[in-house]
Amino acid sequence: MKLAWTLFLISLPLWPAAAAAAEPGRAGPSWLDWNQGISEAATTKRPILVDVYTDWCGWCKRMDRDVYARDDVRGYLSQHFILVKLNAESAAEVRFGGRTLTSRALAQQLRVSGYPTTIFLKPTGEHIVNVPGYVPADRFKLMLQYIGEDHIGRGVSWQEFEKSAAAGPIRP
Repeated sequence: MKLAWTLFLISLPLWPAAAAAAEPGRAGPSWLDWNQGISEAATTKRPILVDVYTDWCGWCKRMDRDVYARDDVRGYLSQHFILVKLNAESAAEVRFGGRTLTSRALAQQLRVSGYPTTIFLKPTGEHIVNVPGYVPADRFKLMLQYIGEDHIGRGVSWQEFEKSAAAGPIRP
């Protein structure tokens, strides 16, 4: 009986991880590292979404759990964007502007001042916009459509787009 109780106590911490893994719709999207993402975007001609995070950032983890793991967000991302995760405190080497930098230096060069920060880039790697902080899923999806369907490139202001989106349903 003592052995059974010991095995039970040892396995207890594993249950939440197993439950989360088995829960449908909880897996996040497929992320690439910086170099892979830039290369893939050049090939596919799709814009890049860069999730800039740190390991200690609670809001970054919440963004992963509550926003990126949603089926509708994940589906839209996979159809319209190349997804890159960038650890803003990593010493991993990345290529940017013909130079080799650390991920930390790249985050500084991209003017990241807080976490999480979502950065949108054109398929060429040209900067579109930084969105600092946690963004709730419904608002985030609206942002994705604004950039993913190139409303921003056609000169539609965010306010105009937001107003027209409020009048109708958001497409998957």
